[in-house]
Order: sequence, then C-alpha cells, then structure tokens
Amino acid sequence: MKTQDGFTMIELLVTVIVLGILTGIATPGFSRWLPNYRLRGAARDVYSNLQLAKMEAIKIRGDCAVAFHPDDGSYEVVSEGTDGDNVVIKTVTLSHYKSGVGYGHGKATKKATISGGPIGEDISFTDHTVVFNSRGMINGNAGGYVYVENEKNASFAIGVWSTGLVVLRKWQDGVWVQ
Repeated sequence: MKTQDGFTMIELLVTVIVLGILTGIATPGFSRWLPNYRLRGAARDVYSNLQLAKMEAIKIRGDCAVAFHPDDGSYEVVSEGTDGDNVVIKTVTLSHYKSGVGYGHGKATKKATISGGPIGEDISFTDHTVVFNSRGMINGNAGGYVYVENEKNASFAIGVWSTGLVVLRKWQDGVWVQ
C-alpha cells in the first residue's frame, strides 16, 4: 500500500494564521528599533570615513579631507591627487539611510566636548571640513564634531581631536557616552 506525504489544508491554514499573528506582534517593535539602527549605522560610517581619510593622508603622505555639506545632507572624502588636483574617494548622502537620518543634534542639549556648553552648529569644523595631514593629525589647532540625528531625535556626535583621534559618542539619558 502506498501512502501520500504532504500537508492537509487545515495544517497549512493553522501555520499561516500563526505566522500572521507573530508578524503582527513583531512589526511594532521592529518599527521602533529600525530608526535607531539606521542612525547608528550612519554614525559608524561617518566615523569609519574619518578614519579612512586619516589613513589615506598617511598613505599618500599628503592631505586628505572630509568635507561636510549641510545643505544637501552629504559629505565627501577627498584626497590630494598626485597632480595637485583633489580626488573624491567617496560621497555619502545621509538621507539614503532613511528614517530621517541627517545632520542635527536631536535631543542633545550640550556639546560633545569635555567642557560641554550649549550646542551651536551641527558641524563645528572650520568651513565644515576636517583635513588630515601626512602624520594623521588635523591641520589647524582645533578639532571639531559633526552631529547626526534621526526622526526620533536620537543623536550621535562624531569628533576629531587636534591629535587626529576620532571619537564616537551617543546622547543617552542627558549625557554623551562612548
């Protein structure tokens, strides 16, 4: 005697109903989690691209910069070319991360610097640009920060100190944490 393997219509219907219920329960939690996940990704990418510019400057023994463009919510990693012309290594647009990711300080009320103080501009680098020299330090004597936020007003601060140290901080419970 030959048996037939498979699912009955009732088994299939019960499975679809259980999956529907689980999806309905998971969706609200996922939608609350997603904007912060995207913001964290954008902040880490800014951090990584600042490190990229620093390493590129050391590698080429010349200047390499990250130029922030607040008007269109983008930034570029720009290297000094061998013929003296600037070469754009990478361009990033913050709106591609979705969830309202862009320049801004969200709910943060203090600068991410050690001294704190009220936040002024969302990009505190001179001319919205940070330039690394061949030693991996920044040109000029002062560092700065760039602040990114999402639609939920969460924020990160990504900074570069005069020594070339790149830092990433998150605004959490009224203070900047690393």
